[in-house]
Amino acid sequence: MTSQSVARLAAGAFVAVGVCLVPLRLPAQAPAQAPGAAAPSTARPAAPKPRPAGEKGAARGWTVPRTPDGKPDLQGLWTNATVTPLERPDGAKEFATAEELAALEKRGNRDEQAKADAERGTPAASTETPAAPARRNGIGDYNAIWWELGKKALENSRSSIITGPSGKLPHTPETVQRLAANREYERLHPADGPEFRDNIERCLAWITSGPPMLPTFYNNTYKIYQTPKTVAILVEMIHDVRLIHLDGSAHSSPAVRQWMGDSRGHWEGDTLVVETVNINSKRGYIGGGGGRSGIAPNNDKMKVTERFTRTAADTIMYQFTVENPGIYTGPWSGEIPMKATDEPLYEYACHEGNYAMHDILSGARADEAAAAKGKEKK
Repeated sequence: MTSQSVARLAAGAFVAVGVCLVPLRLPAQAPAQAPGAAAPSTARPAAPKPRPAGEKGAARGWTVPRTPDGKPDLQGLWTNATVTPLERPDGAKEFATAEELAALEKRGNRDEQAKADAERGTPAASTETPAAPARRNGIGDYNAIWWELGKKALENSRSSIITGPSGKLPHTPETVQRLAANREYERLHPADGPEFRDNIERCLAWITSGPPMLPTFYNNTYKIYQTPKTVAILVEMIHDVRLIHLDGSAHSSPAVRQWMGDSRGHWEGDTLVVETVNINSKRGYIGGGGGRSGIAPNNDKMKVTERFTRTAADTIMYQFTVENPGIYTGPWSGEIPMKATDEPLYEYACHEGNYAMHDILSGARADEAAAAKGKEKK
């Protein structure tokens, strides 16, 4: 086994604690619009209305549980695990049939992993599909053992998490070009230094922490704590904690930019509305290949508005809208029914400076030294 193979194996072993969401198709698209809209618009798309508690999915006679201060109780363990992709597959309708959902659940995330592996140049034997044939002489797929299997499609029957007629990320043409250039650079320079690996592999930020909080291949559990002045969301991946301030205070200075941004919330009836700004642009964002953060271009203008609505004893309807001028042609929205779970949230011991990063970089340096030595002999 060559040192490069060792490095790839180390990357695979590490990415067992660092995989990501879904492969994203990146053609420029019009922003998400309400059904029936005549033309693209840069106006904020209307977020889908949460299903009233009395409709299908809520127990008969169920009432919203409340905290001592009278607000809806969002506390507990929740999961957004789903096999439904972020973006709508080409040719799919906004809502899938029962047969299509059954086929999606049967395939699981195999298609997503195969495409993500192909983008990174490491297709593995266990992810063979007609569209992505296996590499028989590869080093295998250590990651597959960690995947959360048996995930279900969204109960709202949508074919994608993104709502609206297109179901796609509305990247600008310039963003598509920059993303292609970033991918090509990563292919040619996979391990020049830690800064050339994405933020997931460096354990700096994971797409599940958000905002928006999006599902990944495994560890999709969240624990919500709630007081009158603060909501805290403990994220299983990289053990991040989101703090949402409800005290009416203003956002922090734009000079202070955090991986998960600065979140301020307020109640609109029984819905918690959260606005997040000042997100660190070094994080990158969705669209970097399999949803990886760190490859996709970003800027300092990203704004995310989230809505948390308790719609049933076992459901929080989570909705969001993303705005980012210069990256997207307009706002786009999505929704995920988060389901209650009794599975515990385990510590995810991922930290910057992990040993796998050392192995990845040292393997690359060993390959470079071997190549240089080979040239000298010639």
